[in-house]
Order: sequence, then C-alpha cells, then structure tokens
Amino acid sequence: MQHRTVADLMTHGVVRARYDTPFKEIVELLAENGITAVPVVDEMDHPLGVVSEADLLGKCSAQSDPSSRTPLPRLETWERAKAEASTAGELMSSPAVCARPEWTAVEAARLMALRNVKRLPVVDEADRLRGIVSRGDLLRIFLRRDDAIRDEITQDVLLRTLHLAPSDVTVEVHDGKVTLNGTVDASSLIPIVERLCRDVDGVVSLSAHIGCREASRTAPVEG
Repeated sequence: MQHRTVADLMTHGVVRARYDTPFKEIVELLAENGITAVPVVDEMDHPLGVVSEADLLGKCSAQSDPSSRTPLPRLETWERAKAEASTAGELMSSPAVCARPEWTAVEAARLMALRNVKRLPVVDEADRLRGIVSRGDLLRIFLRRDDAIRDEITQDVLLRTLHLAPSDVTVEVHDGKVTLNGTVDASSLIPIVERLCRDVDGVVSLSAHIGCREASRTAPVEG
C-alpha cells in the first residue's frame, strides 16, 4: 500500500509573482489563469509568501462608502497596511508554508489544517518552487474508482501485506465506502486489518464484520 504523494497531486506549471509585482498585475494573473492565489518568489525561485484574493480584497473593503447602511468596524493596523499595499511583497502572507514533493496527501492535509492555509507551494531540496498543491488537489484522492480501491485492499493489504487468503475476507466498495466480511485466525489481527484498509487512499468510510476462528476453537461446547 502506498499513499499518493504531493508530486502526484500538485499543479506543476505554477503561476508566480515577484516581490515587486504590482497590485493590478497580480489581479490580472489571477483572472487570466482562473486561480485564487499566487506564490511570491525571489530571484532564485525560492517562495517568500503567497498572495491570495483575501489579501487583495482589503483594497476594496477599506474604501469609504457613504451610501452604506451597515456600520463597519475600524480596520486593524495590519489591515490598513494591506489596504494601502501596492506590490506583492507588501500584500503577501509570509513566510510561505511549503510542502515537499515526496510528502503524502495525509502529511500535506495535516499541515494545511495546522497552519490554516488553503494551498502549499511545493519546493525541492534547494527550496526552489516546483509546484503548488491545494485543498482541491488533495481531495482528488476521493475520486478514485471503487474497483481501484477494492483491488488495492484485496491485493496489497490483505494478500501481500497480511498474507490472508482471498476467502478469509471479502471486500465490497460502493462510492468509497468499504465493507469487509470474513474470518481471521486471531482477534489481534482484526484492528490491524481495519486500520490498514481504512488508510487506503480514497476510502470514505469502513464497515468491518470480521470474526475470529481462534474464538470459535476455544469456545466451550455445551452438552
């Protein structure tokens, strides 16, 4: 069993901005490429930060609106600075939170959740930008076909890893929901089967109905 890596899921052709890229040019980059953020890089292609639509929107929200009927709160100091910014270096959220190509989707998702970011620039060993991975990219693992999930569980997990016979545990997959039925030799094996199957990319949920031959052999015989 092998998790999909960031390299498998990331966008390779990354639209970039430079530290001195003007505000209007950043807006044009987003609009022309149908994206919501761009990494900001230096001359060596090292990510310095990320400029997103949220960073740019401060320019609009800070404008006065005499016709507004809704009282607005006063802007914080950093919000006023963003509203007055005119280049990528002034607008960007920094430092850039980055991922490595060899990371699994699980590792990238955990970092996104921990740092509360929607995307991660992907860098190589020299910290040069090689791609970008978004929440949507990571969610693509749940687009895997049911038969691909079933084959991985049957062949890689049950047969190659756990050395179970095909007749021991049967696998059904519908819309990413996995159902296991069968019997194994030892009760200690049941949670291992469940964990490894649940960790297969694309599994939405798992329902296991696995008995233990060990228990049936040691059960007292009623006379």
